[in-house]
This record gives sequence, C-alpha cells and structure tokens, in this order.
Amino acid sequence: MTVSPQDIRNAAQAIEGAVIATPCLLSRTLSGIAGAQVWLKFENLQFTASFKERGALNKLLSLTAAERAAGVIAVSAGNHAQGVAYHASRLGIPAVIVMPRFTPNVKVEQTRAFGAEVILHGEDFDEAKSHAMKVMADRRLTLVHPYDDEKIVAGQGTIGLEMLEAVPSLDVLLVPVGGGGMISGIAIAARSIKPGIKVIGIETRRFPSMHCALKGSTPEFGTNTIAEGIAVKQPGELTLRIVRNAVDEILLVDEGDIEEAMLLLLEVEKTVVEGAGAVGLAGLLRYRESFAGRNVGLVLSGGNIDPLTLADIIERGMVRTGRLTRLQVQLRDLPGALAKVTACLAEANANIEEVHHERAFTHSPVQSADVDFVLQTRGHEHVKEIIAALAAAGFKARLHHSD
Repeated sequence: MTVSPQDIRNAAQAIEGAVIATPCLLSRTLSGIAGAQVWLKFENLQFTASFKERGALNKLLSLTAAERAAGVIAVSAGNHAQGVAYHASRLGIPAVIVMPRFTPNVKVEQTRAFGAEVILHGEDFDEAKSHAMKVMADRRLTLVHPYDDEKIVAGQGTIGLEMLEAVPSLDVLLVPVGGGGMISGIAIAARSIKPGIKVIGIETRRFPSMHCALKGSTPEFGTNTIAEGIAVKQPGELTLRIVRNAVDEILLVDEGDIEEAMLLLLEVEKTVVEGAGAVGLAGLLRYRESFAGRNVGLVLSGGNIDPLTLADIIERGMVRTGRLTRLQVQLRDLPGALAKVTACLAEANANIEEVHHERAFTHSPVQSADVDFVLQTRGHEHVKEIIAALAAAGFKARLHHSD
C-alpha cells in the first residue's frame, strides 16, 4: 500500500474546479529577511481556509454508490472536519463528525453550518476517536481519516504539483507536519517532477511525533501549542513509511518562532495564518543559514485562528519588538510631577496607552511614587531614546519586566 505520482495526478484531475488552485507567490520582503527567494503557497485561501479539502474531496470521490448512500464519518476538532463536512454536503453524502467535548463552539457551529451531524464526545482526540469507531460500526459508515489513507495523501500531494508547475525553480519545500499526510503527498509529487528537490518537514517542539518516530526515540509532549493543527501524538503508518523514504529531514521550532512567523505574515503579506500554517516560515527563519540563497517554497496550510488568540499574538509581538513597552518611572509625589513626565513622553513621541500610579505597594521612599506607563513606541531604539530623555529631565526610568 503506497501512493504513486500517477495517483496524485489522478487526484488533481478529480478535484479540479471544486478546490482552488491557490496562488504561489514570491514574497520580496520575506526573501530579504530570510536571505533566500521565498515563495508562499496560500492554502489559507481555500473556501474552508485549509488544504484539508483536497484530501477529503479526493477520498469522497473514490467512494462507491453504496458507500456514498450510507455516509461517512471523521474525527476532527479542526480543518479536516470542515473539509469533510463541506465537500460531503456538496456531493450529497451524509457526514458525521465526532469532536472532543472541549472543541471551541465556533468550530462546532462552522462544521454544522456545512451540513454535518456533529457528535461531541470524550475529553480528548483519542476518546473521540474510539467513540467514532463504535458509531462507524453501528451505522456502517466509511471513515475519512485525516492523514493515514492513500486517497487523502494523494489529494494533499496536489499541492506539490501546483507549486512546481507555478515555480519550477524551487530547490527546497518546507512543509508543516502533524500526522504526515500533506508532506507525504507533496514529497512524492515533487520528487516525481524534480528528483533533486529537498523536502523538509517542520514540527513544533511540543509535539515532535514524526521527528521522534524517525529517530526511534520516545517523544515528550507539551500540554498545548499555538500550532494545534499539527499537535498529533502518533504519525500514520502509511505516512511514516513515506516520510522515511521521501523526506530529507524534520526540523523543530518553538512557540516563539511560530508567533513571530504569524505576525510577519500578517504585517508583511497581509495574510492571516494559523499556528500550524506558519511553521514553515518559522523553520526558515530559525534555520536560515541552511537555506541561504535557495529558492524556498513554504506551504501556508491554513488560516483558521480564533480572533482573540490572534489579538493576543499581535500584542505579544508588539512587546517583543519593543513597539509596546512598559516603563516604571520614579517621581516625587508632588502636584504637577506626573504632568512633567507625560509632557516629556509626548516630547519624545511616545504614545501613552496606560498609566498605573503606585504609592502603597512599593519599596520607594515615602512621598515618592512608582508610575508604570504602557507606551506605544517605534521599537527598542526608540525606547532607549525615551529613557534617556526622561533621565535628562531628572526622572529615573527603567523597563518594567513581568515577574
């Protein structure tokens, strides 16, 4: 059981017109930052905002008339659920999606909106999966696996065909890895067109299941990750076999790398990418010396992220780059002292977002106060200029770090 380049070409024909052939574009700014030619494959522009539609549709189209009539079942709290639900609805195939009970309501409602029956069961993915197996047996449904299936792998592999058709000069592909369905298909497709191409997977350090499976070591998992779309504890059997044969290596990135990449894509490319979709760029930036001067293709695999989470990431990114900073200024507790500080900050072009005046909970002498300012600035250099301006005006200021 494996997947051939012809299977992927067949999948491309099968799904043509029902799935978007997304753009693969050069990012001049990211190329400058990374020191490589960086091409982005915008899979976040699919109708359900993820590449998962490709494999799901290819699988659904392969079913017999009897299997279609009986219906399908999938276990997913995310993009796979929506891909299956949407295309099953289009094709008139009844779909049941089993999700863990803690699944965010917005994902449940989106999946229901595509016409699927949603069953909430279990505390985690594994409990949801075992319940789905019971429902599948009882109702004689066909399972649409998120990654460990030849038709799924072939469908995801169409991304590789499109990337090399758009940009034949690509030397390296950086692909997010969870269960391994996408990278398996892309590796087979890309190597059939360009045998010397490098295919590199990127996993989050908190869920290094494929990385450890290849090395034969036992993975240690984090409790959560911003890249929840690739937080998979067990790679597929089929996908592990393909990755072992067709993928050059798996690199690991940290949460901070991923947040930074998400923010860059938002600021530079004006595109919203979920954590799992940003790991390719995170890997490129973390290991940039390995890719210097190369033509690198990144798959932005999806864009489904909760707006509140995105807001947190933007704010944390502003803090990291110094554009949002917290200064503590010590001043004498006299009328007009605060006004002098604020005038000095205005003169230094700092925009005050918050002020917190502390008299009691402080180690400063009596008749003095610590005042915390949250400021919008231009960056770290500007912060240094502000501190110097305050010092020149006779105010002692320091960066206030969280305990």
